[in-house]
Amino acid sequence: MPVVGVLLWATLLTLGWRAAHPKDHGFATPRVQLSFKELKATGTAHFFNFLLNSSDYRILLKDEDHDRMYVGSKDYVLSLDLHDINREPLIIHWPASQQRIEECILSGKNSNGECGNFIRLIQPWNRTHLYVCGTGAYNPICAFVNRGRKAQGFPPSQPGGRESRSTDSPLSPRPAQSKDYIFYLEPDKLESGKGKCSYDPKVDTVSALINEELYAGVYIDFMGTDAAIFRTMGKQTAMRTDQYNSRWLNDPAFVRAQLIPDSSERNDDKLYFFFREKSADAPLSPGVYSRIGRICLNDDGGHCCLVNKWSTFLKARLVCSVPGPDGIETHFDELQDVFIQQTQDTKNPVIYAVFSASGSVFKGSAVCVYSMADIRMVFNGPFAHKEGPNYQWMPYTGKMPYPRPGTCPGGTFTPSMKSTKDYPDEVINFMRAHPLMYHAVYPTHRQPLVVRTNVNYRFTTVAVDQVDAADGRYEVLFLGTDRGTVQKVIVLPRDDMETEELMLEEIEVFKVPAPIKTMTISSKRQQLYVSSAVGVTHLALHRCDVYGEACADCCLARDPYCAWDGSACTRYSASSKRRSRRQDVRHGNPIRQCRGYNSNANKNTVEAVQYGVEGSTAFLECQPRSPQASVKWLLQKDNSDRRKELRVEGRVLRTEQGLLLRALQLGDSGLYSCTATENNFKHTVTKVQLRVLSSRAVHTVLVQAEPPPRPAGCPHSPLPGPAAAPHSA
Repeated sequence: MPVVGVLLWATLLTLGWRAAHPKDHGFATPRVQLSFKELKATGTAHFFNFLLNSSDYRILLKDEDHDRMYVGSKDYVLSLDLHDINREPLIIHWPASQQRIEECILSGKNSNGECGNFIRLIQPWNRTHLYVCGTGAYNPICAFVNRGRKAQGFPPSQPGGRESRSTDSPLSPRPAQSKDYIFYLEPDKLESGKGKCSYDPKVDTVSALINEELYAGVYIDFMGTDAAIFRTMGKQTAMRTDQYNSRWLNDPAFVRAQLIPDSSERNDDKLYFFFREKSADAPLSPGVYSRIGRICLNDDGGHCCLVNKWSTFLKARLVCSVPGPDGIETHFDELQDVFIQQTQDTKNPVIYAVFSASGSVFKGSAVCVYSMADIRMVFNGPFAHKEGPNYQWMPYTGKMPYPRPGTCPGGTFTPSMKSTKDYPDEVINFMRAHPLMYHAVYPTHRQPLVVRTNVNYRFTTVAVDQVDAADGRYEVLFLGTDRGTVQKVIVLPRDDMETEELMLEEIEVFKVPAPIKTMTISSKRQQLYVSSAVGVTHLALHRCDVYGEACADCCLARDPYCAWDGSACTRYSASSKRRSRRQDVRHGNPIRQCRGYNSNANKNTVEAVQYGVEGSTAFLECQPRSPQASVKWLLQKDNSDRRKELRVEGRVLRTEQGLLLRALQLGDSGLYSCTATENNFKHTVTKVQLRVLSSRAVHTVLVQAEPPPRPAGCPHSPLPGPAAAPHSA
């Protein structure tokens, strides 16, 4: 291998090792780990499996006002009850026409995985209708769905009304109805989905419906080569990003679109897009960059080169990296999901983003948190500009045209300009050539909140809930993985500016493991809704009773949702009596919190007598309730009143399930105590009185117990004893 190749490989290995050891985040241990079967046994989850012939449940839209969850899958649009997703589901069957499916197959697409109508967009149109789009077997199509509570005099249900019938048109449905709700697609309002929904079901579409105008990040051609941020419908001009311009978009994968106001002036409102794209500078840079882009809602396009194209589109790099001791950063380059945590100030939400590592040296994921103040600072900073003999990226230092590129017309800084069509030529030309900001957006504290490396999974989704506990408000992260599990995590601040991560739960949410596609939270109902290719699951945000039956177990769990109420670990409520409530999320100190209840911590202590034989092996079982506890074994030998910590070496082997003693000796007899310590709280899990018997004595006993030998020459004669029953002839 050439010297340069060796050096590059060594550098990559070094970066991989550094990323694998950031504060040992990669080795987080869940306090409670539940399989799908165990989750069902708790009675806190429901799994929707009503449709046997559908798949690819990806789009979730929560409707708190109507108590419904709208779900998009292959050929179906669903309306599920938020309280129980299996109770009276309303189902619209929306397949592509047979003719369209045959044409899709003839074009070389797969009949099952591609030539269906995969629902990829569900947006609220008004209080009575949804706007829904599907891939339509590589011919995107959109329609309006009538939803809501049933009006008086609505026609009664028809037989088979929960499904539609397929014709040569994409759909001719009948209404799906329940006792209280209506849910049907209006066949006379079908529209083309081009520019609204991607052709390819494997390509995600992101969208936002604002003032009856649909903004979408989408691929608009059959071949999947023309990516754009589109505006369609409504009264304003249809708009898009500059076509086939890699400076604007370079093979992007869209993740999220979100309206975030800049000020109290509505003309300043901007729509932010989160996506990842290929680097135009490869192989001199990472293969993928994560981006945040934005446009003004009142952008009318420019003139000359930007007619019907955005004249306010800007983008910046989102960085999520682990800083190394020598200044080299290990990057998580591929943005996977974004969650916008609203605050009391609508202009300044908190942005949580999930990233994965794109390199082949190590696998990993990270969660980074961004502030809008940092994002706006980058967009107000210098533009990226290529110059010099090596054509490198530099900050633009030339004269800046007025108004500043990216500024919204009629806003705070441009009150006299009513439209982007009024912008001078130099502004339009600058925008087309300089859509990228020079500085990148870094996360809060310039490091990830959560990191996972050297594990057999990657994060795919994130949802965050704000929880009020006895000692403050906490953000609880729910992190979906590509192996179908959900991790429940909190990150606590320490006094030395460091953080402490606690994984409270890791739960299998599907019977058949599948990567989690979408998650959404209903704080009002204390439920988490999760979708994947195989179905939809909803589960409670908390299962306090699984932490244990003792006050110490409940306190040590440090779950903001849970507190000791005097008799059990239950849902924390600020209105409950303070005298009996015990909770300490920040420190998890049961010594202080559980006075008078600590005796319960040892009530399940197992005391047993176990026998072993000299020279054989003995296994002493001990499994503390919390895998986060450190375990020690103490031995009090016979005829001694002192307990000493048992050394794990030589003949003594400690496992996750207990203690293995090999080649037992008579001196091994004694009282073995297994103790678990967590947060300086120690309690005894089990006690075993081991009695080792002499091998000689055991041999003597066995010999004495053997029957006397048979008389010589009479091998078949019966032994002395009770008379045998006579055989019948």
